[in-house]
Amino acid sequence: MRFCRFEHEGAVRYGLVEGDGGTATITRTLQPFPQDFSDFDRGQRTDLALASVRLLSPVRPSKIVCIGRNYVEHAKELQHEVPTSPLIFLKPPSAVIGTGDQIRRPHTLSQRVDHEGELGVVIGKRCYGLHEDEDVRSYILGYTCVNDVTARDLQNKDGQWTRSKGFDTFCPIGPVVANGLDPWKGVQVRTRLNGQVRQDGNTSQFIFPLDVIVRYIAAVMTLEPGDVIATGTPAGVGPMQPGDVVEVTVAGVGTLSNPVVNA
Repeated sequence: MRFCRFEHEGAVRYGLVEGDGGTATITRTLQPFPQDFSDFDRGQRTDLALASVRLLSPVRPSKIVCIGRNYVEHAKELQHEVPTSPLIFLKPPSAVIGTGDQIRRPHTLSQRVDHEGELGVVIGKRCYGLHEDEDVRSYILGYTCVNDVTARDLQNKDGQWTRSKGFDTFCPIGPVVANGLDPWKGVQVRTRLNGQVRQDGNTSQFIFPLDVIVRYIAAVMTLEPGDVIATGTPAGVGPMQPGDVVEVTVAGVGTLSNPVVNA
């Protein structure tokens, strides 16, 4: 199952999406954020073509918690050490945009802005201080695509990553939230730049599997419904230029597509 967040005729709602491609339809809508797909059972029935609405980021997270260097080959390509425990950092909610929105490249401050396609995990219920035998799946609402846009030169210059990761528009999320994926068995994550494949990874290559990631974060901070975990990017990150279009595809979710412009 999949849901989106959309704007139509001046109203913003969450919508249950059925069908694929040009036949995809929003069949039920909700005003509040759905903390479970069953919430749509009490939603308003509708029959809206997905193509007829403006898709927004499917979630409005209080925070985006990102995992750095969760693929060995990505750590190697940046000439960084492979971490021995999850490396976490935050992106601000003000960085979030949806599919189709412009990534604004701050060209007066940065000379290299990179794409980083990732699997995003959407939290469904409050999560903190998990027991070792507790199944993290019960806290996961679903999965989405994330582009952890990064000003690479500023990341290297600053030493810490807040500025390089935190510009407005540096966290595209979408196009939908989907359930039924199994990142433990493996989910393909692929990034295209102007139609050319630049990143092609699989979550089975994670250094730290998803249960380790969720427990590690929840030992530090409370994850709230709608929060997003960006689980790390595979090798192949690279710069984007004005006029480029970057697409992040997660198998079972869909494609997040964003044009790049100079701010």
